[in-house]
Amino acid sequence: MSRYLTICYGAVAYLLFLVSFGYAIGFVGNIWVPRSVDHALSASVGQAVLIDVLLCGVFAVQHSVMARPAFKRWWTRFVPSSIERSTYVVLAGSALLLLYWQWRTLPDVVWDVSLPAPRVVLWALFWLGWATVFFSSFMVSHFDLFGLRQVYLAWRGKPYRDLDFRVRFLYRLVRHPLMLGFLIAFWSTPTMTAGHLLFSVATTGYILVALRLEEHDLVESLGDQYRAYRREVPALLPCPRRHPNAAAGQH
Repeated sequence: MSRYLTICYGAVAYLLFLVSFGYAIGFVGNIWVPRSVDHALSASVGQAVLIDVLLCGVFAVQHSVMARPAFKRWWTRFVPSSIERSTYVVLAGSALLLLYWQWRTLPDVVWDVSLPAPRVVLWALFWLGWATVFFSSFMVSHFDLFGLRQVYLAWRGKPYRDLDFRVRFLYRLVRHPLMLGFLIAFWSTPTMTAGHLLFSVATTGYILVALRLEEHDLVESLGDQYRAYRREVPALLPCPRRHPNAAAGQH
């Protein structure tokens, strides 16, 4: 029974991810959803800024703290390791849903691109960013990233084993294509409002800090293998390096 409950929990967690990820596209792009970055609750400017920053902070703290190895070692004293990742996904999705629900609108326009051709380019970049996020998750291990592999192995009664370090496709160009995709999606908008700008600045700041923490953890975990990869492949901007190492492995 516990094995079936485990895999059902993992499936529910993954469904919550799909909902929160799909809503994120509509939220940032102001399409499809009832509340978005530019069409949400009303508040005074000061109150809106405070609440929106706090909402971004809740997600950032949850997302970064729970991803640290030291927290995972402590956390799995109370939560079975088979559902640790799924629980992380549930809490991250809940933090995002809270942000969507309680976001305050800051409607002042920072820029508005009215010419048709540049608008099309910005919308194309918007969708390219989200596509990069989605496909990058499969280049590492989509099902491991969102906890399905862990609960499947538990259901089969098999021990979990960390995946080998591999470098695939976009990871040969930049070390963090998934985060690059988010940055492209968040900033590519024909109409940038103050609220959208606050969201983009806050998430960009969080991404830059989170990447430093993640890189530290990867060096601690993988040692010289990741140091070599870091020397050869840039973090976010796909600038060619002078001495690419074809033997860097596959991520």
